[in-house]
Amino acid sequence: MSTKQDYYEILGVQRDAIDDDLKASYRKLALKYHPDRNPDDKAAEDKFKEAAEAYEVLRDPEKRGLYDQFGHAGLEGSGFSGFGGFEDIFSSFGDIFEDFFGFGTRKRSRTRVQRGADLRYDLTLGFMEAAFGTEPKINVEKMEICPQCNGDRCEPGTGPETCRQCGGLGQITRNQGFFTVRSTCPICRGQGQAIPNPCRNCRGTGQVTVGKKVSVKIPAGVDNGSRLRLTGEGEPGRQGGPHGDLYVFIYVEPHEFFQRRDNDIICRVPISFVQAALGDKIKVPTLNGDKKLQIPKGTQPGDVLYFNGEGIPSLRTGRRGNQIIQVDIKTPTHLSKKQEALLKEFAEVESSKLSKKLKNILKGGASQARN
Repeated sequence: MSTKQDYYEILGVQRDAIDDDLKASYRKLALKYHPDRNPDDKAAEDKFKEAAEAYEVLRDPEKRGLYDQFGHAGLEGSGFSGFGGFEDIFSSFGDIFEDFFGFGTRKRSRTRVQRGADLRYDLTLGFMEAAFGTEPKINVEKMEICPQCNGDRCEPGTGPETCRQCGGLGQITRNQGFFTVRSTCPICRGQGQAIPNPCRNCRGTGQVTVGKKVSVKIPAGVDNGSRLRLTGEGEPGRQGGPHGDLYVFIYVEPHEFFQRRDNDIICRVPISFVQAALGDKIKVPTLNGDKKLQIPKGTQPGDVLYFNGEGIPSLRTGRRGNQIIQVDIKTPTHLSKKQEALLKEFAEVESSKLSKKLKNILKGGASQARN
């Protein structure tokens, strides 16, 4: 069992804490245990690292979801194993430290690696496509590395120059009491380099907008709100950082006959009152085509019949749900004279039966009263 302390306890927040609560609590702890304020204090260093690790997990919705469900063990397969040291922390939270305190890492890298941005794509599917799966190709507009400068941002044949303001450090340093205060260089914006001849193709950004065809494998059984992640199909990172991911959000169009409830499908089937009374065998549409359904004798309005295993496949097991058939008994209209005569004869017989049954009930009641 893990001996690590609970992340919520480390930050001193409730389990339903929102981002602002997490950030405020982390700000307080980071300021209290910052190494510049606690030189050569091993206990403070440990507290500083614990708070950073807790904040890194809880501020990320995916890591937080794994942690809430499985605890520390849930993070073992996520690729996150904590921070190796102060440089890792300042690299991850450099901008945040500047927002909080006006300083960042004591040895800030001039070429900070950054992961690329995630992208979102909304995909609409037909009911049958969602039920059985499909593999459409979607066109995604995203940034890619400029092919002319290969992301260097410089016009071919030229190169960057060291920033004269910060000497290539990316930061300007000043001392305030026992604090060493560092701020991002306003000239090079933390890059440590200036681009005197920016690439004309990408205007010095190192990236250009392109359209890319991406194949999306939709598993059978997806529903409204399902989300698929395509790893590495997001935008490219900075300074050689990894690509972000592409998240595909699924929307399923309604069907004219079927409705979905979990992995079951529901439909309404009209029958005549004669079929309901005498029973019949009818054809009913299913996801796989028409199928014969036996209507039992004496079927009543609201009765429900089933086709087992004719529903939607489960995303987890592949096992299909059921088809639920709601019987809708229709009252006939525009009867012929012969039909009216037959119904009247039927009504007289039914009325005679009901009268006889009522007399027996009343007779039995009177007999009980005398006794």
